[in-house]
Amino acid sequence: MPRERFPPHDPREWLNRARSNLAQAKVHVPGVYLEDLCFAAQQAAEKAIKAVFVHHGLDFPFVHDLARLLTLLEEAGHRVPKYVRQAERLARFAVETRYPGLSSPVARRDHRRAVGIAETVVRWAARQIGEKT
Repeated sequence: MPRERFPPHDPREWLNRARSNLAQAKVHVPGVYLEDLCFAAQQAAEKAIKAVFVHHGLDFPFVHDLARLLTLLEEAGHRVPKYVRQAERLARFAVETRYPGLSSPVARRDHRRAVGIAETVVRWAARQIGEKT
């Protein structure tokens, strides 16, 4: 059952969308490329980070660059733990792996790692906005 919907200016809605992407990333349906699941993991981390921006009333660029987003949070005075910085490893899944020929196929271990990183970022974001995980 889907979670309660909130307006777009509510960080809980951004976190809902992050959790939705994370759920997609975890389910390997026959015929679906691991690259596509890793993109969903990247999107989960991205939307979770943006939930933190929304929570603090900060503007953010609509980019897939997680390193840039995390740096902007730090520049605004918010601490970003090293384990959240691991989200930067998801960068290649935002564009490079989504198109044929730009990278090699994603291995299962890479998929598991991407999902693990995304889960960590979503939990961190939930704590930042005051949600129980």
